[in-house]
Amino acid sequence: MAGKLKLAEEEIVDLAEFFKVFGDPTRLKILFVLQEGETDVTSLSEEVGLQQSTVSQQLKLLRARRLVKWRKEGRNVLYRLNDEHIQRILALGSEHYEELN
Repeated sequence: MAGKLKLAEEEIVDLAEFFKVFGDPTRLKILFVLQEGETDVTSLSEEVGLQQSTVSQQLKLLRARRLVKWRKEGRNVLYRLNDEHIQRILALGSEHYEELN
C-alpha cells in the first residue's frame, strides 16, 4: 500500500485546515445563508440569530480561507460564496447527511 498517497504532506495539512472551517456550526450557518445569495452583515446576523460582531469575526476567517468574497456597494459590504465549489461542498454534505438519516 505504500506510495498510494498522491498529495504532499503540505497539501494534506492545507486540506485539513480547509475542512476544519466547515466543522463550526456558526460558520456553516453563515455559509448556508450565503448559498442563497449575496447579503450584508446586518441581514446575515438577523438570519443566523447572532450578533454582528460574531458574524463579522466568522466572515473574516471565511474570507481568509477563501470561502467567501466581498464587495462594497456604497457604504454596504456584501458577502457571497467564493465560487461554485463551496456551493457543491455544502450540497454534498447536506445530501450525505440526508442519506444517513
